Amino acid sequence: MKHKATLTAALLAAGLHAADPAGNSVVVVYNRQIPDSKAVAEHYARQRQVPDSQVLGFDLPKEETMTRAEFRWQLRQPLLQALQAQKLWTFAGDEKNPAQLPIAATARYAVLCYGVPLKIKSDGSLKEKGTENWRPEFQRNEAAVDSELACLPASLTNCPVTGPWVNPYYGATNAALLHPTNGVWLVARLDGPTPEIAKGLVDKALEAETNGLWGRAYFDIRSITNEGHVLGDQWISNAARICWRLGLETEMETNATTFPAGFPLSQIAVYAGWYDAEVSGPFTRPAVEFMPGAFAYHLHSFSAASLRNPNRHWAGPLLAKGATITMGCVEEPYLGLTPNVAVFVERLLRFGDSFGEAACLAQPALSWQTTVVGDPLYRPAGKSPQERHAELEKRQSPLLEWSHHKVVNLNLATGLSPDELIAYLEKEPVTRKSAVLTEKLADLYWARKKYTDGLDTYETALKRGPSAAQRMRLLMRINDCLAALGRTQRQYELMQKVAAEYPDHPNLRQFRQNLAILAEKLGKAEEAAQYRKLAEPPPPEPKK
Repeated sequence: MKHKATLTAALLAAGLHAADPAGNSVVVVYNRQIPDSKAVAEHYARQRQVPDSQVLGFDLPKEETMTRAEFRWQLRQPLLQALQAQKLWTFAGDEKNPAQLPIAATARYAVLCYGVPLKIKSDGSLKEKGTENWRPEFQRNEAAVDSELACLPASLTNCPVTGPWVNPYYGATNAALLHPTNGVWLVARLDGPTPEIAKGLVDKALEAETNGLWGRAYFDIRSITNEGHVLGDQWISNAARICWRLGLETEMETNATTFPAGFPLSQIAVYAGWYDAEVSGPFTRPAVEFMPGAFAYHLHSFSAASLRNPNRHWAGPLLAKGATITMGCVEEPYLGLTPNVAVFVERLLRFGDSFGEAACLAQPALSWQTTVVGDPLYRPAGKSPQERHAELEKRQSPLLEWSHHKVVNLNLATGLSPDELIAYLEKEPVTRKSAVLTEKLADLYWARKKYTDGLDTYETALKRGPSAAQRMRLLMRINDCLAALGRTQRQYELMQKVAAEYPDHPNLRQFRQNLAILAEKLGKAEEAAQYRKLAEPPPPEPKK
């Protein structure tokens, strides 16, 4: 068995990055017509220590959409003037006619706050020379506001607003290139269904920076082979592999449908999936277990068509349920111009980039349809995992269990024998009070065909304070263990308990169907008939 320090040292491959940018590298933008917009801006500025002079208000439409003219004259031009007046951007030309990229810039980031419009409407009257022969799907000029502003430095060099602007830094490995002097601005928004949700995005980001981003990773692919759509599966699958190699407990749903509503998504650190038009599955349930700092993203052409409704599309509902950062599309982007989630995850979690940097590096195009929601300064991997582990240990933080969990998974990913990791968890005192580590120990027992030890340890994990979704997963794993070991009577009793304790669970009919089968095996014909009847679908509602 490797020494604990050696195990922990495996974590050092990730998270070695410079400290977060100071608040003076940020411009915060709000809508003067909406008081809540200013409140969100002021909250962000306090939390990130942004100078008051860099909190800028403009008179903007109150709706989520604005015309191309409103964007130009009420936001773009006044913002550019403010940047120049405060010498946050410096041009070689005069203030009225800057003819090139900035030659110096201290404002590398922009944060658009709740109330700043989300998207720019299409303007059919706008004709730009040189775009007549472009493909028809790119002869459009609607865009996400933040994506258009991301090109603000380059737009001064006669960059057209029609169609997408190819991001020259897509997939780049040097985040320092992302700078106004190189033609790109890191723009994100603090937004969501309510101003309180928007404010909470920076609070949760800071919490995760302090304590670490912990939890599990969930990915949902479609298992398709269609040449025009397989790219989405490839990106999401690659992101899953990256998370697995980084030590996150990773699960991937491979059916054509998305995660079912009853799937126990516990302690979510990362979620990425596709391709439902509306929020679905576990994310429609009353409580979703997003960890502080969690990234959640559902790839769909209109996933962020609005951020105000907590029940429509995807970005708004994910934020409403507790995600800290997300991305989405305001209009049809076409698959190849959506964010490459594998690039994003690797930059954010392996290389220690900020959210704003990772989001920009993951986008094949700017001046297009992607909106980036969350604190762009958020840097979950800004500290080395070894440093993070030492801090949690010193504070005796309950989150230390997740750092040990990561140690185990990293060593599994590098090929260390599960037997050595079983010994590691058995000797680690934290395991004896952690549902997270006890469940992991049970998984390892089961993988090594120590079935009785696995069953007993899953049952022990139930007694160590699991989260609600983790508890359901443990119950289902205990059920599977009992079935594999042929302990039908105990399985029957367990499922009776589950059905009684979870009368509103989406899988209740399935529980009852299983109970009917188990009752038959046990010769309980009357009870089997009762459960079959209870498992029948409800009658259709009468037509109005």
